[in-house]
Amino acid sequence: MIPFSKKHCTPCEGDTPPLAKEKSIEFIQEIDQWVLIEDTAIERTFLFKDFKEALAFINKVGEIAEREGHHPDLSLFGWNKVKIRLSTHAIKGLSDNDFILAAKIDEVNR
Repeated sequence: MIPFSKKHCTPCEGDTPPLAKEKSIEFIQEIDQWVLIEDTAIERTFLFKDFKEALAFINKVGEIAEREGHHPDLSLFGWNKVKIRLSTHAIKGLSDNDFILAAKIDEVNR
């Protein structure tokens, strides 16, 4: 199987069904420290040494999101923490794209 980090996001339309809960549980095992939220999103909080580092990370995530055409919800809080939530809004649930982007974000944070 090709790792999520080597795949690319593909457009999802409203007629694409969200992933089944079992598939989401299987996929979440392949990405580091992300948690499944109510079967409709995945989320992870990243901790940085300071505000500048957290902001630089957000900018890198933004570049990846633009390239992939899949955009996360980003929150910078506590001056050094970034929370990222991924969900495919067009289908009101999770798609492969969410796991692909999560894996690519993890690579940036290494």
